[in-house]
Amino acid sequence: MATNPTLAPAFATFASRAPTVTARRAGRGFLVAGVAGLSLLASPLTAPAQTASAPIIQGQMSLADLAERVMPAVVNIAAVTTSDTRGRTLPQIPQLGPDTPFGDLFEEFFNRRGQGQQGQGGRPGQQGENQGPQQRRSQSAGSGFVIDASGIVVTNSHVIGDANDITVIFNNGLRLKAEVVGKDAKVDLAVLRVKHDKPLPAVKLGDSDKMRIGDPVMAIGNPFGLGGSVSSGIVSARNRDIQQGPYDTYIQTDAAINKGNSGGPLFNMAGEVIGINTAILSPTGGSVGIGFAVPSSLASNIIDQLKEFGETRRGWLGVRIQSVDDATAEALGLGTARGALVAGVDEKGPGKPAGLDVGDVITKFDGKDVKDSRDLPRIVAATPVGKDVPVTIMRKGKEEVKTVKLGRLEDGEKVQPASARTPAEPAKPAVTAALGLEFSPQTEELRKRHSIKDGVKGVVITRVDPNSNAADKRIQVGELVVEIGQEAVNSPEDVTRRIDALKKEGKKSALLLVANAQGEVRFVAISMN
Repeated sequence: MATNPTLAPAFATFASRAPTVTARRAGRGFLVAGVAGLSLLASPLTAPAQTASAPIIQGQMSLADLAERVMPAVVNIAAVTTSDTRGRTLPQIPQLGPDTPFGDLFEEFFNRRGQGQQGQGGRPGQQGENQGPQQRRSQSAGSGFVIDASGIVVTNSHVIGDANDITVIFNNGLRLKAEVVGKDAKVDLAVLRVKHDKPLPAVKLGDSDKMRIGDPVMAIGNPFGLGGSVSSGIVSARNRDIQQGPYDTYIQTDAAINKGNSGGPLFNMAGEVIGINTAILSPTGGSVGIGFAVPSSLASNIIDQLKEFGETRRGWLGVRIQSVDDATAEALGLGTARGALVAGVDEKGPGKPAGLDVGDVITKFDGKDVKDSRDLPRIVAATPVGKDVPVTIMRKGKEEVKTVKLGRLEDGEKVQPASARTPAEPAKPAVTAALGLEFSPQTEELRKRHSIKDGVKGVVITRVDPNSNAADKRIQVGELVVEIGQEAVNSPEDVTRRIDALKKEGKKSALLLVANAQGEVRFVAISMN
């Protein structure tokens, strides 16, 4: 049934931009919205540790002392992006006063390029008939906080975007120009630097891992341009995956978060930042009490790397992974669903020479338990590049330990779950039917019909029963079954033989290794009941 987009909840990130823009990601309710003159939304993170000395007013703990202490370190961030009509970001133009020598000459020079200066021949971007492309100027606003008195400021990456003019505004009215030290879009963090002749008020990062569900938290930010706004609530949940990136582990809070709070701090009761507000879940674009913040335990290492290198340097294992559900765990003999199932190994990645293979289940990495597939990318990314790491795997029911020399995740590499989506047409009746599927050996006709690449092995799926468990698992016509129960199948007869053998072993599910026409594989556990 189609979802009414006006009713569906939407994840929103918040840094307002002009003109208003709304975009919906296919298949998700994720909204990125900007409102001229307003700031974008963000949400709070984990809970704080309580202090016994906090005053009590009418039965409730007052946050006045805490807010007064940390407020000076929380800033508003105004970001301006100037680009031409082709979307190319333009450099900032030097501001020339009316008495500047050769001022008229410079004015004419910039105006010919569509970069006229305000106060010198009209509004920015004014141009004549034969001048270059006109300027476009967009603005966004958000929040941030100072973590070093020398002038280091943390905010969200989406707050600054590709801005070429960033101003940090303090609660006392002080305005300082900022330069970008580094930013990381994968976790939505950015580090800025401002310069001042005096030490700036600063706050420190706390330990978000110590926060518990129900702990009180306080958020300060710039909602709707109303800087220095305080809201409070509790940690509603931890380790939330809102599927906005490979390292999702958000703190959920009910503290009020609105447009402009993005990049602002979420404090515990000791005045430590335990989260950076980033997103909200909302059907209206306003706060409904479901906000998300990047936990400080994830952010601290990224901030340190951005400060030191101007970029992140994440570890890289070189495998594609997928989650292990109960049916897959039963088929693999794992007992309980745990670990990350290897669905592909990069031929040039560190995992290949270490002996990792398709079908392995990674249960521990560098001494840390991998409870599910979401854990592995975060653990690997936080591990130093070049380190020799012990990796515990389950292979055909036996535990083994491999040693991997970790590589570096380059910008072009993508950490994502294994998937295969190849639409195909129904075919003629197949030779063999099982598990709600019909199979055929590879023929020249089938290879052309489904555009199957040379070298892709397996038995072709020619029909999927729409009421079967296989259909629920999104198996499609034109895909190929490469293995069943971790044994290769090359003909429909092999399929029947393997399924009969698994039933005799008492298995409730058959674990299929399924390939698409391009040869990308994934594991699918199909019930044999």
